[in-house]
Amino acid sequence: MAEQTILIAEDDAEIRDGVRILLAGEGYRILEAENGTQALKRFSPEVDLVILDVMMPGMSGLRVCEELRKISTVPILFLTAKSQESDKLLGLTAGGDDYLAKPFSFAELSARVKALLRRYCVYQGKTRPGAVPEVKRISSHGVELELDCNRVWVDGQEVNLTETEYKILRLLMQNPHRIFPVQTLYELVWNEPYYYVSNGTVMVHIRNLRTKIERDPQTPRRICTVWGKGYRFAGGEDDHG
Repeated sequence: MAEQTILIAEDDAEIRDGVRILLAGEGYRILEAENGTQALKRFSPEVDLVILDVMMPGMSGLRVCEELRKISTVPILFLTAKSQESDKLLGLTAGGDDYLAKPFSFAELSARVKALLRRYCVYQGKTRPGAVPEVKRISSHGVELELDCNRVWVDGQEVNLTETEYKILRLLMQNPHRIFPVQTLYELVWNEPYYYVSNGTVMVHIRNLRTKIERDPQTPRRICTVWGKGYRFAGGEDDHG
């Protein structure tokens, strides 16, 4: 498989060096930035994953994430000393895909990096050398989704989803008659144990997804809430916004 590129933006040189050594040892190509401004300058379409420190001097990681989301759907993993749920939700609202609080183990970091990269289909022809991808799509209620790559069209127009938003939408569209409780949705998409505070994480991503695929996000007709039960794709009379 082609070498994957990871951009690390972290102002703490010791942490940055440790992450670089770990990930380079696992075969990734590493780019480094010591602040947010430098991270934006070093980002390019060749980058497959961005690891962002939230609290950096000058431009914060949250601001960097917001700027990146204007041009890319690259997976973004936040690193931060803050572990409160409200701080986590800020990162996810800004467009992040995952969140890891310091101090963290390198084993956990490696697992999260692999999980984010595993299902990310790189844009602009960055596929395996010599590979000819077979495009498989599903379509329903004006939404068309490629099953093997993060590409989605709504009413004929391509929209940019984060990797996590794409995974939620794909799961719901592949199971149009199934209602997914929040716990089930979280465990399947995030691939980690569910805790009560995970409700907020799911809600943020559902809200962000609706703003991108619904004609009227305030009255959703594609990502529907079944009160007291969970979410499903384009449901029936029992569904509510």
